Amino acid sequence: MSEANIVEVKNLYKIFGNNPKERAMPLVEKGLSKAEILEKTGCTVGINNASFSVRKREIFVIMGLSGSGKSTVIRCVNRLIGATAGQVLVDGRDVLSASREELREIRRKKMSMVFQRFGLLPHRTVIDNVAFGLEIQGIRKEERYKKAQKAIETVGLAGYEESMTQALSGGMQQRVGLARALANDPEILLMDEAFSALDPLIRVQLQDELLELQAKDHRTILFITHDLDEALKLGDRIAIMKDGEVVQVGTPEEILSKPANDYVRDFVENVDRSKVITAGSIMRKTDVAYVSNGPHQALRQMRKLGASTLYVLDPDRKFRGLIRLEEVAELAKKTPEKEDERRTIESVIHTEYYTTSPDVPIADLLEESAKNIVPLAVVDEKGAFRGIVTRPAILSGIAG
Repeated sequence: MSEANIVEVKNLYKIFGNNPKERAMPLVEKGLSKAEILEKTGCTVGINNASFSVRKREIFVIMGLSGSGKSTVIRCVNRLIGATAGQVLVDGRDVLSASREELREIRRKKMSMVFQRFGLLPHRTVIDNVAFGLEIQGIRKEERYKKAQKAIETVGLAGYEESMTQALSGGMQQRVGLARALANDPEILLMDEAFSALDPLIRVQLQDELLELQAKDHRTILFITHDLDEALKLGDRIAIMKDGEVVQVGTPEEILSKPANDYVRDFVENVDRSKVITAGSIMRKTDVAYVSNGPHQALRQMRKLGASTLYVLDPDRKFRGLIRLEEVAELAKKTPEKEDERRTIESVIHTEYYTTSPDVPIADLLEESAKNIVPLAVVDEKGAFRGIVTRPAILSGIAG
């Protein structure tokens, strides 16, 4: 297992039915379809040779239509159901072959699960629901309430500690479920269709809150959904499943830009690409000047390139701004060429210039691109210049 991976699923199979290893596995290996195997054996192929890895601190989304096997996979990861064949490694330990004691330890200390149906205890208060898992572990009351309170505050339910769960809205009940999972402080959070039962507006709100939580806590999240828009919004990477098979794994942009087959292509056909494709994926390199350059040196460079503008960086490649040909030419007239090293272009740099980061969706660049004649500069979180985004590149990104 790579050091960067915390979960690795290898050649995983789950077949439901009577004696599936002998009756159905040989047919699976021969390449028969899910429908053919069901007809011949009465066995249902839930997972068919699925393999993927989940990196530490990423949101990894598994998506597919009903019956694709996505929920079966996540239940194999924490062994709520056993697999027919294959491996599920969590930090290098095979969950599928773990003893009961080892499995209990993994579930308690390594991962927690949030279900679509909240699974709350209606006769208990919010704080008692959140502390329930800790209570089962035998953690003393003072400590488990302290941890539960922290989780409640994290999900925005402070003030509802003593409320009964059945009096809460669906969105608030799901927050209780999330808080219960967080109270264990798991390294891995498993979320099975966690927002699917909620109203659309509440669902969007909880998606945003999950992203905010991830930005603070940086947990590893394995998220199951049948909703493509949700997958594209949340996922650092996405695995698309069909009939128990993983047909493609990639970033949202890779899924949209390079679909692996016609199934994926049809799946993403009507997606608003402008909200998924980012500046980093369409930017390109360009020639630059440096703030230490003299006006004559910069002028020669601009004329050689046939450029009316040029981006300027400092010695550490941090973006400083933009210079214009006519202003550099005017400065060069006032500066003898022998003084080029002493008099730099700094005085004619336009520093008030719009920049964007690589992860900004191109939908957010449309207005600025329309207002700016020159391409937009892409700058990373440290201020380093990465490249430029042109209007044609934005339009091409939208059109696919």
